[in-house]
Amino acid sequence: MGLTAAAPIEAAQAVTRALVVRAQNGDAEAFAELIEDHYDLIHRTAWKWCGNRADAEDVAQDVCVKLGGAIAGFDGRSAFSSWVYRITLNAVRDMQRAGKRRGKYADAYAEIAPEDQPAEQEEAATSRQLWAAVRTLPEKQRDAVLLVYAEELSHAAAAEIMGVREATVSWHVHEARKTLRGLL
Repeated sequence: MGLTAAAPIEAAQAVTRALVVRAQNGDAEAFAELIEDHYDLIHRTAWKWCGNRADAEDVAQDVCVKLGGAIAGFDGRSAFSSWVYRITLNAVRDMQRAGKRRGKYADAYAEIAPEDQPAEQEEAATSRQLWAAVRTLPEKQRDAVLLVYAEELSHAAAAEIMGVREATVSWHVHEARKTLRGLL
């Protein structure tokens, strides 16, 4: 009986499920390991949605605290990483609704380094403008675009995270493209 390509993924998911159960039963070491395993995902997601390091770090810290209080409520209907994504997105939205440093770092997603060649500088400026425009989209369109294009998730995976049908994600992406064409 040979191993399939899915075997390492299934093994990792089993380890995560075991850690979740232990964390739900009050095991602080298991919870710390879950946070350590998912911190890069949390921070990277927050960075892409916020566009700057300071806000991403604030959101990541907030998410880690929220996970501590919410872990008991994780029911396993979705992948743990999808659940963490949703909590991260909600934390970003909470921060943005509060107006905390809103727009102050809108251009921070793509940095232009002085040593870059003109073509690289132009590409970075274009990327910065694109992502700044994406952040101005309505919430559902922005989420769909960032999940599909920035995170490189399938429409199905984005739908699971957003809590909508796959066709709805496709529609949000389509509407976002139309809006972005008008903005850019």
